[in-house]
Amino acid sequence: MQMENGILLPTLQSALPFLDLHGTPRLEFHQSVFDELRENLMERVAVIAEGKEADRYSKLEELLEKSFPLVKMPSIQPVVMQVLKHLPKVPEKKLKIVMADKELYKVCAVEVKRQIWQDNQALFGDEVSPLLKQYIVEKEAALFSSDVSVLHSFFSPSPKTRRQGEVVLKLTQMIGKNVKLYDMVLQFLRTLFRTRNVHYCTLRAELLMSLHDLDITEICSVDPCHKFTWCLDACIREKFVDGKRARELQGFLDGKKGQEQVLGDLSMILCDPFACNTLVLSIMRNLQELLSQDALPRDSPDLMLLLRMLSLGQGAWDMIDSQVFKEPRLDKEVVTCFLPAMMSVVVDDNIFTVEQKLPSEEKSSQAYPTLLPDAFYRFLRENRVACEMGLYYIFHIAKLRNKNALQRLLPALVDTYNDMAFGDIFLHLLTGHLTLLSDEFGSEDFCSVVFDGFLLTSFSSKENVHRHILRMLVHLHHKVAPSCMESLMKTLEPPKQRLGPQSSEPLKELYTKLTEKLEAQKKSSPAVEETPSLDLGLHTVSCPSSQ
Repeated sequence: MQMENGILLPTLQSALPFLDLHGTPRLEFHQSVFDELRENLMERVAVIAEGKEADRYSKLEELLEKSFPLVKMPSIQPVVMQVLKHLPKVPEKKLKIVMADKELYKVCAVEVKRQIWQDNQALFGDEVSPLLKQYIVEKEAALFSSDVSVLHSFFSPSPKTRRQGEVVLKLTQMIGKNVKLYDMVLQFLRTLFRTRNVHYCTLRAELLMSLHDLDITEICSVDPCHKFTWCLDACIREKFVDGKRARELQGFLDGKKGQEQVLGDLSMILCDPFACNTLVLSIMRNLQELLSQDALPRDSPDLMLLLRMLSLGQGAWDMIDSQVFKEPRLDKEVVTCFLPAMMSVVVDDNIFTVEQKLPSEEKSSQAYPTLLPDAFYRFLRENRVACEMGLYYIFHIAKLRNKNALQRLLPALVDTYNDMAFGDIFLHLLTGHLTLLSDEFGSEDFCSVVFDGFLLTSFSSKENVHRHILRMLVHLHHKVAPSCMESLMKTLEPPKQRLGPQSSEPLKELYTKLTEKLEAQKKSSPAVEETPSLDLGLHTVSCPSSQ
């Protein structure tokens, strides 16, 4: 039996007794030979597939026919899977068998799964759905991160870094070079975007740019938004849209007129918070330049283009909901009324700053203005584009550590378009920017404006606002006036009805963390007061003369 079924090598027969002397079972020897042969065969399959022979795929199909009946055998299965992986078109029958068997489907390569997915949208949706949920959870977690700072904010990571995220890499691998699968993912994102979650727009852009990084021209060349997204990605990296790129973007936009569906995708790409952030920062810089030149907003073509793109991005939901793919017209009054009103606020501030530097006899008795122009209030309430710019102006003055302007503007945010001022992205950035004025929290007046005048006006109905206030206080509690801190702790205690099973765990954790920090601060403060007692009270003593 051994002679008939063993390895037929004459030289081997004399060598086998050495294995017996070492106590190595024949099974172990034959298994190792089998494993070695299997590895060689799998390597050979890869070499054949990568070769140039015209009949290479027919060879693989022949091998598949012979090996497929043994696909359930663990020792042979890797070979079958290797052949399937390297066949550009797996026979339909074989695909159906793999798809019907959960175990086989689980172990087959992504190249085989792509062929299954492209004709089975529901199955592909089941695979993609958990990844999309994970992506949203990660983005929302970043907005509630424990790091409250301007330097490490939601917008800090570069586009290239963001594209290295687990979800983007997995989706890129799942799509490969398959245009049909890419279109399916975009369709999922368009549908999910109707839930009003802007993070799907970020994923739309990141996915396209991830495929661009891998030089997958099969997809990039057919996506009409590719060049526009690529140019915008460079602007996001620089956090500014310069004149040259602005003209490029305008060329892409004008070139897409009449291509309705493309406009819907471009609006999604411009609705991405990272794109929106870049556009509004560029608008702020443009307004500063216009002020220094004594020029009006309507006279700047660059500013008008930025407003056009911001308006297209902000109108993305309306466009996708209504399925009317038409570029929204920018309200002229935003340019003729709102922006001049906002610039007048800047001028007020500049005049006050200059006056403070004048000699006392030249100073006027006028106090810092507390009211805002009516147009400013009205547009914050009624216009989405204007509201976005108004919110970013708050960050601008916070960066300048301008307490007066901040106290004047914050109360105006209580009533904004669609409650944009109480959205997570704005509150995440605001709490980070307020850390720049940390010393001002020692003043009860400043605390009153920040908390009573704005943040606390909606925290009871919006749990996200409650969480952002607690996030900020965990960082700034030692700077806040003690009387204000005591009042805030009572106000911010999670409501009793929320302490049941339905309560928000993150909210409770933040409140507990803040309580612990305050307790630790109380314990350490007596020690600080006692420190002077360590002074030995040594006084300077005059040295006796050496004489």
